[in-house]
Amino acid sequence: MSELSEQEIFRRQSLDELRNMGIEPYPAAEYMVSGYSTDIKAEFKEDEKRPISIAGRLMSRRIMGKASFMELQDSKGRIQVYVNRDEICPDENKDLYNVVFKKLLDIGDFVGISGYVFRTQMGEISVHAETLTVLSKSIRPLPIVKYKDGVAYDAFEDPEQRYRQRYVDLVVNEGVKDIFVKRTKIFNTMRNFFNERGYMEVETPILQSIAGGAAARPFITHHNALDIELYLRIADELYLKRLIVGGFEGVYEFSKNFRNEGMDRTHNPEFTCMEIYVAYKDYNWMMAFAEQMLEKIALEVNGTTEMQIGDRTISFKAPFKRITMIDAIKEHTGIDINGMNEDELREVCKKLHIEVDNTMGKGKMIDEIFGEKCEGNYIQPTFITDYPYEMSPLCKRHRENPELTERFELMVNGKELANAYSELNDPIDQLERFQEQMRLSEKGDDEAMIIDHDFVRSLEYGMPPTSGMGIGMDRLAMLMTGQTSIQEVLFFPQMKPQKE
Repeated sequence: MSELSEQEIFRRQSLDELRNMGIEPYPAAEYMVSGYSTDIKAEFKEDEKRPISIAGRLMSRRIMGKASFMELQDSKGRIQVYVNRDEICPDENKDLYNVVFKKLLDIGDFVGISGYVFRTQMGEISVHAETLTVLSKSIRPLPIVKYKDGVAYDAFEDPEQRYRQRYVDLVVNEGVKDIFVKRTKIFNTMRNFFNERGYMEVETPILQSIAGGAAARPFITHHNALDIELYLRIADELYLKRLIVGGFEGVYEFSKNFRNEGMDRTHNPEFTCMEIYVAYKDYNWMMAFAEQMLEKIALEVNGTTEMQIGDRTISFKAPFKRITMIDAIKEHTGIDINGMNEDELREVCKKLHIEVDNTMGKGKMIDEIFGEKCEGNYIQPTFITDYPYEMSPLCKRHRENPELTERFELMVNGKELANAYSELNDPIDQLERFQEQMRLSEKGDDEAMIIDHDFVRSLEYGMPPTSGMGIGMDRLAMLMTGQTSIQEVLFFPQMKPQKE
């Protein structure tokens, strides 16, 4: 462990002095809070001497003779506190005076203040302290930003430090907490949207014997009691559809998923996904459902359907644009891939300078073409529809063209936000699709799906026509809070352990 800094030594000495004075720096008793900074300011009345009890972190202090002004930060914001020596120490015992004025309190300490609300001569709504209680001593100094001539000093801005020490980031950097408040509001709005329509929130296993429901590389762990290998879930699709078989008409889940793949500004190996499945619906219904929901979320979270992300303004006003995948590829490459076989697609990839290998089937190559040449062009919300059959092993064939499937992906700001199908409910077709995936696996595709025989068995009992959709909640949070990096919307993004 590193040696203590001079400030840390001083703070530990203050800690000992407080205890020597009979003041417990970490009291166990409950402290009753009756108001919060923002509410106090909003509800202030000039003709009312409102009693108040607040608690929070000391963020600044100005000592002026017998008086002191403090800035207290609580869970909602900051408020000024006025402390007078003779009021908090009305008798001869000036121990509390020593705490405040001899600086045994430090920036970062938690204190409780009871008193009344007033407006200072400078016009600032403040709390006039009548009692002060030490609630928690901070023995490590915060990196408080100081400004001089418009320049910030000691700013806590290094991204790696901020993500590793999010607890500090939340305290000292304005606006960070608001991102996560909005994130929770996104979840709550979506949950209410589903619940109002009668759909049921459920939970499915995180540890699974088969990594099914998506094309992705899983994390593997060992179950000691059963002595078997298990996978951390890559998707919850197959379990949710089992519940539709079991008789639920609409089910959804906010799930933690895990994919043992790359990390960048829009990918984290542990991520949150929402999946919903509704019986007797198709992908056309789900498109309308999705755009209505996203428009509502934007309005609830930000009060507008327009989001500013960097220099881009993105509108979530429904309806959204729709274009088929084949038309999108034709629009951005000039090549019509409709009806092409594997060899022809390989030549297209070569012509477009897209790297492919012999393990890739038609679906993987089409996916690479779209990802390289098309995806980044869709900034405004756009439904990419009717994916080729080979790309979608869990999706129903298109009712008008069996070479395609009834699938859409919603692209926003150049990235996929949602993926949805008219779900495949033909058990014979589903088994054949799984078998084709196994052939791709034998060719070396380590993201091909494994056959889930129990899921096929469930379909054999009959699943009604169903539409399902998955939404990446972390990406949605990025969009609704105007962030360009997924790390900004995760409290604790995945990072290499730091050497102490």
